[in-house]
Amino acid sequence: MADAAAPPQAASSARELRIGSKRFTESYILAQLLAQQVARRTGQVPAVSQGLGNTAIVYQALQSGGIDLYPEYAGTISQEILKSDQPLTLDEMRTRLAALGLGVDIPFGFNDGYALAMRAADADKLGIRTLSDLARHPELRLGLSSEFIGRADGWRGLAQRYGLRQNPTGLDHGLAYDAIQKKQTDVIDIYTTDAKIDVLGLRVLEDDLKYFPRYDAVVLYRQDVPRRFPAAWAAMRDLAGTIDEHAMIAMNARAELDGVPFDAIARDRLASAGAVPGGATDTGEHYGFWRKLMGPDLGRLAWQHLLLVSVAVLIAVLVAVPAGVFVHGRRRLRAMVLGMTGLLQTIPSLAMLAILITVTGRIGAVPALVALTLYALLPVMRNTVAGLDEVSSGMRMAATALGMTASQRIMLIELPLARPTIVAGVRTATSISIGTATIAAFIGAGGFGERIVTGLALNDGQLLLAGALPAAAMALASELLFELADWRLRRHTGQNEDYAR
Repeated sequence: MADAAAPPQAASSARELRIGSKRFTESYILAQLLAQQVARRTGQVPAVSQGLGNTAIVYQALQSGGIDLYPEYAGTISQEILKSDQPLTLDEMRTRLAALGLGVDIPFGFNDGYALAMRAADADKLGIRTLSDLARHPELRLGLSSEFIGRADGWRGLAQRYGLRQNPTGLDHGLAYDAIQKKQTDVIDIYTTDAKIDVLGLRVLEDDLKYFPRYDAVVLYRQDVPRRFPAAWAAMRDLAGTIDEHAMIAMNARAELDGVPFDAIARDRLASAGAVPGGATDTGEHYGFWRKLMGPDLGRLAWQHLLLVSVAVLIAVLVAVPAGVFVHGRRRLRAMVLGMTGLLQTIPSLAMLAILITVTGRIGAVPALVALTLYALLPVMRNTVAGLDEVSSGMRMAATALGMTASQRIMLIELPLARPTIVAGVRTATSISIGTATIAAFIGAGGFGERIVTGLALNDGQLLLAGALPAAAMALASELLFELADWRLRRHTGQNEDYAR
């Protein structure tokens, strides 16, 4: 979690309004509603950074100026961001947030609280209707979202209030419903506007000791947004009070049960409901696998993914090959540099991204490129050193006898001889980068990971596959290109050898 006491950096001079969202269905939809409301009223299309992760990451993006605003919840602001022991009113939150350069406004009109739920049949069998009842059954397996386990208003406080002795397992929120349906877990945390509660026959356990505060949906924004974007701000404020719990559940259902894209849900809501209370229109459209795979975002995601991989590998080659040449003959330095480069591989990708967001003060392409470059360094540098090791000492001695300088020997003899091994390292780095680049979607850098992240949030296997298959196809295409390049190189080398004979 970013330090809530630290003031955000000065906003960039960018004129484009940037809207963020967390990585669950409702947040995606609300972000799209805000963006499309602005586009309809002003003609200006905001940039939407979807699925930025949990509260820590999206709030850090807001503080750093990576985004201008995002949908948040009153309970989260009070307890998780402002660290208040008591629920705060909107005016109290405004006063405290002002010191951080932030503001809160646009209450959408519904409360989406935390709760625990279990299969209704099991609840009836065990006589469980409240959280106090749950405390009498320590044998039940709890599968809770990782964020809920770590939140100030989450598991620890809840367990203390009710005397819960279970040891929960961390699950992704989108996968938890699948786990409880398959009886791999008995109790999960839910949002009260989730669409799958009734569909899966779950019992929402009553918070009889009133632990959870209200989680009224609002907009958390940088304080200068109304001044920088007056027309957009006026348009978004018209959404206040226009969405009740039933309308939000209906929109969540279209995403989670019917597979309708978030932008289509927002567009239909604004077009049919006119930004007034009521449900969303079901157009009856079917969004099957082929439509998801060949969606209009395919070209954009492919370009983003390709650009991320190409730039990261190019930078890694420009850094790792000279570095490999430099440390090759210096055994101690070589061991240290390769060891440090290898150590980077052990840092989990999401942890690396969180660190880089803090270091760079940005979300999106910059920290994603840095992360991909760092991961690509090791195979290129290690293969450069290995390729130079394969050059015989006799070849080096012959080059020296011909009067070549050390630089000439490296450029004209050693690197050409080591080239196949170096290219193999670049080939490995490219394959690794194509797979690793899917994490870029967690911080708004796009790529095929955008579909994968959304598929995880929705527990939508088709959408996951629609992101994984193009990434796999790109990896296969890169292998074919490297194989073609290797064939042409061998053919060219063979022709030169024939000519020499």
